[in-house]
Formats: sequence, C-alpha cells, structure tokens
Amino acid sequence: MQRPPAPLIAGALAALLTLACAPQPAPPPDDRRGDRDEDEPKRAPDDKPGLGGLGKFAPLGAMMAARLDEPGPYDPPKRSPGFRADAPHYLALSLKGELTEAASFSLSFGGPAPTIELHPLLQRLERAAADPNVRGLLLQLDGVDTDWAVAAELRAGLLRFKGDGQRRLLCHVDGASNPEYHLLTACDQIGLSPLGTVTVSGAAATPVHLKGLLDRLGVFADFTHVGAFKGAAEPLTRSAPSKEMLTTLDAIVDQAYLTQRRGLIEGRRFDDARAIATIDRGIFHSEAARDAGLVDAIATFHDFRREALEGAEWTQLKGAASDAGAFDMTKLQVFLGLLPAKRPAGPHVALVYALGDIIDGEGQGLLGAREEIAGHTLANALRALADDPSVTAVVLRVNSGGGSALASEQIAAALEAVKRKKPVVASMGRVAASGGYYIASGAAKIYAQPDTLTGSIGVVGGKIVLGKTLKQIGVDTYSVTRGRRAALWSAMSPWTEDERAEIQRMMEDTYKVFLSRVMAGRGKTYEDAHALAQGRVWTGAAAQANGLIDELGGLHDALAHARQLGGVDPATELEIYPPEPTLKDLLRGLGPVSAPHGVHALLAEIEATAGRPTARVIQRALSQILRLRQQRIATVALFPVLIE
Repeated sequence: MQRPPAPLIAGALAALLTLACAPQPAPPPDDRRGDRDEDEPKRAPDDKPGLGGLGKFAPLGAMMAARLDEPGPYDPPKRSPGFRADAPHYLALSLKGELTEAASFSLSFGGPAPTIELHPLLQRLERAAADPNVRGLLLQLDGVDTDWAVAAELRAGLLRFKGDGQRRLLCHVDGASNPEYHLLTACDQIGLSPLGTVTVSGAAATPVHLKGLLDRLGVFADFTHVGAFKGAAEPLTRSAPSKEMLTTLDAIVDQAYLTQRRGLIEGRRFDDARAIATIDRGIFHSEAARDAGLVDAIATFHDFRREALEGAEWTQLKGAASDAGAFDMTKLQVFLGLLPAKRPAGPHVALVYALGDIIDGEGQGLLGAREEIAGHTLANALRALADDPSVTAVVLRVNSGGGSALASEQIAAALEAVKRKKPVVASMGRVAASGGYYIASGAAKIYAQPDTLTGSIGVVGGKIVLGKTLKQIGVDTYSVTRGRRAALWSAMSPWTEDERAEIQRMMEDTYKVFLSRVMAGRGKTYEDAHALAQGRVWTGAAAQANGLIDELGGLHDALAHARQLGGVDPATELEIYPPEPTLKDLLRGLGPVSAPHGVHALLAEIEATAGRPTARVIQRALSQILRLRQQRIATVALFPVLIE
C-alpha cells in the first residue's frame, strides 16, 4: 500500500491544479427562477463570487485536504472505533513545537519546527467547551517550547475549558521541564511515560555577555544611555552584570519562582513548605515523580488513554494547533490572489499583533509583520482601522523588546489616532519592554501576565566600531573629513567627547518624549513616571503594583474587555492583523538577507554546543546589534538573558 504524498509534493500538486483551472465561460441564461429573487445573480451552488467559475473547484480542494488529513497505514488513529459526534465523548489534542503568537511565513509547505499559535488554540478550546457532548480533553504534550508568561496564558485557557468541573482534563507527557510542567498543573490527572523525567527546579536567569566575543573579533561597542537601569548595552560593554541589572534579575526570578510554587499549590494541592521542598529537590525520575505527587500514573500514552478514559469514546480536536504539514486549499487560493482575504462584515473587534523588533520604515511589509514591527507598516494599518467604522475596538497584542525610537513614536501616534475614535486595549505577551512598552502605554487598559517583562522606559544609543577588526584582517582605513563631526557615525573610530555629549543630548530629548507618552497614557506626573522609568525592567506583577499596567490577565481577558467596550457580542469573529500574506506581499517583501553568513555559522556552532535556547538568546542580541547600524537612538531592551 502506498503512503500519502509528502506535504511538499501534495502542496505542489494542489498549486498546479489551482493554476490550471482557467475561468469558465458564463452559462447560458436560465429562465427557471423558482422562488429566487429576480435581482439575485445566478451562481452554481458550490461556486464562489469573484472567481470566474473557479469556485466550483472548492469541493475538490476540500476533498483533497480531507484525504491528506487522513492517517496513513502506519499512523495512529484519529478517533476511537465507536466515536459519534452527537454522543458524549472526549477530545484528544497533541501539542508539539514552539508555542508562539503567530507562525512565521514560509514558502515551503511544511517546516522543520512545528508551531502552535496561542490565540487560535485558545479559541478552539472555547468552542470545544461549548459543545454539550464534550466530556473532557485528553492532552498530550510532546516537547512544547514555551516560557513562563505564555505557559500561564495557556494554563488559564485550560482551566476555563474545565469550567467548574463540568469537563475533565487528562494529560500525558514523556517528560516535562519547568514551564511545561506548570501547564500540567491545570490537569486533573497526569500520566508520565516510563523512564520519563519531571523537572521542577525553580527559576534561573543567566545573562549572556557578548563583550568577550566582540573583543575576540576586535569589535568595540561605543554606547551611552539614559536611565540608571538602562542596561541595554551591558551585554556589549561589560563582562558581568551591573548591580542595577542584578536587582532586575532578582525580581524576575522571584516572580518565576512564585509562579512555580503557586502552580504546585493550586494544581497539585501542595502546601507552600512541600512546594519549596519539591522545587529544592528539582528533578524526579518516573516513580519518584509519582511518589512526590507530581504525576498520577506511570504509563505509555496509549495505556494512559485506555485507563483514564475508562472506555469512553474520543476524537482528535481539529484546528487547534498549526500543522506545518497540513495543506489548506483555501489558504493557497488567498495566497495566489484568487480569493479575497477574509474579514468580518459587521461590527467587530480588531486584534493587532506587534511582534519582534521595532524597526524604521516599511520593513518587509505584511510578509515580515509576524516577526518584525515596521513603523510605517504598522502605523498605516492602525490608521486604516481607525477609519473603518465596522471596527468598534482594537486590541494591541505586544511581544517586543523594542527597537527604533522613531518607529516607536510613529506607532504610538497612530494608536493615539485610533483612541480618538474607538477604545484601545493592550495585551502583553512574554515581553513588552522599552519600545514595546512605549507603543502600549497609551492604551485605555493594559493587561499583562505576572511573568511578563515590561517597563524598561529608557533610551540607549551607540555604534559598533569595526576599525580594529578590519586592521586584524589586514584592511587599513583612513579618514579625510571636513566638519568637526563629519565622522560622527563612522564605524572606524569611537566617539570623541564632543560627539558623545551631542548624542547624549539627543537621547535626553528622546527620553522626555517617551516619558511624556507614559505620563499621558498612565496619568502620572513627571516625577512619578521618572521614578519608575530609568530603564528598569519590571515583571507584570510589579508593573501592576506600580500602575504601569492595569490588570493581570492574558489575551482572552483583553479581548473580552474590548468586546464589552466596543459593544460586540463575544461570538463575533475577530479581524486579525497581520492577515495571511499573499503572493503580492511576497513580491513586495523580498529583500537581501540581513545577517552575514559568518553569523549563521557562529549561531550553528553555539546551538550545537550550548543548545537551542542559548543560541536563540544570542541570535536576538546579534540581530539587534546589526539593526543599530541604521537605528542610532533606540528604545530597546537588549536583554540576552536565558530564563529557565
């Protein structure tokens, strides 16, 4: 028996099929109107408007997608033999890969690293909970890459699914580390594979300082900043954290440690002393995890499913996590421009994602909007939403450590234009610091998780000096200038004292504008705002206590509040920005690769020796360093800290 075609081949075949479907000539007139309105245009039942006859192939696309979704001869079943949708049953869901805000766009039909988009997953859980035939959820975690803030958000969604005990949550895992196990504390019953390991080891923050690497390469980081806690340049200019940075890190690990203890207390019914003792032991292998009360059963997933369900029927929960190998004919047609992008017709709430570094200009437009926040691109989108009467409220979801001060101000100004016409609510993900806080501070209400990293209200500026690096490889440079500051932004030499003083004045001016945004958005005096600013990073819990945010909660809470403010029914569909990119966006967004090949080779070596999380932290830091070549004054939290 043949296996189903690989996702890439299946996608290519479907694309060729779609492109081969030429528009059909219009059918001859038909006088048999029956009960139809005489003014209604005729259309085949399965045809879609605006496709010139292409819509009649939609059933074929749906059939192809359904067939590709069926398990192969050696794949596990997707439902129990006696399953019926109209009878009581359990849902089964397997989560694997990175839990993220929005999946990155890829030209391939399939990718090496599956992603789980948070909001669609939460929506699917809500819809599942509304089905009276659903008795519970069987959740399998198969290596979920997440952090404390996102884990807390999904955990809250799982608790909402359970309701007041109407539905059971049964969970199984091969092994779990700190944030992943925190998710599991929402479960009524936890199964662990034989020889599996559970780690609940507390919280640790490991700052990654790159000065030694830069010294090795002959690179000099010439930076200055505004704010005693604005340590954005520390990883480049110091070999160890300052006392201010250590104060910040202490607060972060304190909050993560508290979150872990609360998970054990609320989910596993530990008292605080038992939670502390368990965390101090840290690692539990198989039976030891069961004896410690961290899991309830030691069994393979299939044995756990059989015993936990006690004969109940089950089926896989569809559409909850993004499946990199799945093929969607409708998405392909939207990508090629054969179908318009889907938008709600009536009054609705718009969910706007602001993810990644904040950069100047257009960036890569909609194509890059899932990984970067381009000042012009996002500002234009916000102004369009402000002018759209069908959008009654906007939720800005921020997951960003900041970036360009100029772009941050442009986005903040556009958000102010939205506020003049309709409510704006902000929701903070893992991090909304520096420029990420800048663009959120004007919202009518701000939500964050207790472990969100936010604040960092300050400014940093500098340049990377490469003169010594070039000298080491035999390249000599000379400067011929006219004007006292002609070499101000030269990468060949550090600033003079005169140049440094001028840069400092520019940053002081930028800091005052940033602070004025915070004062206006949060209703604070200059003295109060300045005391909370100076570059200090706060956890979400501390930010609430200090009035930098309003409520502890996730995206679900922010959307509920926005719907209430906008007078929209909770069941109304959202408009989501950025939408799925199209071929037009792809052609506009193509550009040169920003990172040199040597950087990719370095990161590959770091990942091979130190692991992916460490390499990812360094990659973000190097990416921000490279952006400083264009963005001279930044509201950025350059925070290469591995938090575990």
